[in-house]
Amino acid sequence: MSNKTSNAGQNLLDLAYDKLEELIVTCELKPGSHLRIQDLQTMTGFNRMPVYQATTRLAADTLMIIHPRQGVQISPIDLSRASLLLDLRRDLERFVISLASQRASDAQRSQFRHIANLLKTSESLTISEFNAYDSKIDQMVLSACGEPFLQYTLRPLHTIFRRIGWVYHSYTAGGESLDSTVEGHIAVLDAILSGKPEQAALASDKLIDFVKDMLPVLSDELPPSVFDVRMEFKQP
Repeated sequence: MSNKTSNAGQNLLDLAYDKLEELIVTCELKPGSHLRIQDLQTMTGFNRMPVYQATTRLAADTLMIIHPRQGVQISPIDLSRASLLLDLRRDLERFVISLASQRASDAQRSQFRHIANLLKTSESLTISEFNAYDSKIDQMVLSACGEPFLQYTLRPLHTIFRRIGWVYHSYTAGGESLDSTVEGHIAVLDAILSGKPEQAALASDKLIDFVKDMLPVLSDELPPSVFDVRMEFKQP
């Protein structure tokens, strides 16, 4: 296989992965639902091979469950597991954001400043628009760290909590406004720009605390079927 063909295949895999990841985050692929590979091909517009390879990666990221010869299941949202993973994410994010504050190049700092200014001047962001900013910020921070291993470690965690954030801001009364989460991300960007690791770690902790406060609200306000479609109540 030529390098050109190999690169094309990898690009299709990445595109299929990104599309499926987006559908998981926005719950268009409902938590707990079962689908065939053909269903995912129809939803994404990609052929079988890149979709199959993408599901393998998503399963490794614990975002899907593969049932051989039956299809795939979208991983349910487990709030107890999310609380545990958030403790892990707290430590990783403190390290990553502190490192980014020290290692970011002038060009990367210019990017951080640009995104911070866009967020500061944006009005009435939708959750989809904010998620695009959030994903971009995550990519920029990981790039500034200069350690590829961190990207493979943190990306699944980011996706898990981006889905939880989407549910919170879409379905709960307190989640109607994005002001608090936008302000939290601006604080992280400003802390990175300051070049002070301690300030960056503190800003990271405050953002994680905001996410942690979402979990009991989700548990109290929403029906179980939001987190796992198999638990939907059907009247006899």
